[in-house]
Amino acid sequence: MAKATRINLGATRSVADRKRTGSVADDSVKERTPPESAEQSGLEGLRAELEQEHDRYLRARADFENYRRRVERDRDVAARQAKRALLLALVDLADGFDRALVHIDESPDSVVAGLYGMQRRLRSLLEAEGVKSFESVGRPFDPTRHEALAAVRDFDGASGTVVDEAGRGYLWNDELLRPARVRVAE
Repeated sequence: MAKATRINLGATRSVADRKRTGSVADDSVKERTPPESAEQSGLEGLRAELEQEHDRYLRARADFENYRRRVERDRDVAARQAKRALLLALVDLADGFDRALVHIDESPDSVVAGLYGMQRRLRSLLEAEGVKSFESVGRPFDPTRHEALAAVRDFDGASGTVVDEAGRGYLWNDELLRPARVRVAE
């Protein structure tokens, strides 16, 4: 059996012939490896691209951190507003107990004891949440803490003094929860 051999005709030509026809370059080693300046520019390009990607990453991370903080702050604000609304409703309930206890003279003792007990529990709950009532009668009118309902002319006190309280005012952790509804001397 005979083997087929392959002959490369290009290999039989002399180097001089190949150089003349352009099939072999003078600097065949230099053609295979890129020049150093091309290698450097490619490396610098990659570094610049890496720096840009790193900057994008840092910006995305900072944006996410800002988003997380904003969501947390919004959640805290919403929770505080909901708690404030609930405390306002409980304050109104406490005022209702105060008004009811003024007219309790004709009720049985068990009802009176029950209402006083509920009022104490409600007051202790409000105090545990940081809600405190403040006195206004006899003090100067303060528009940041009082809501004027009427002006009273026949009063012996100084002008601008709170004469009567129609609704008690409340503070929640030293912040005004509800202003006192008052009558003021002219």
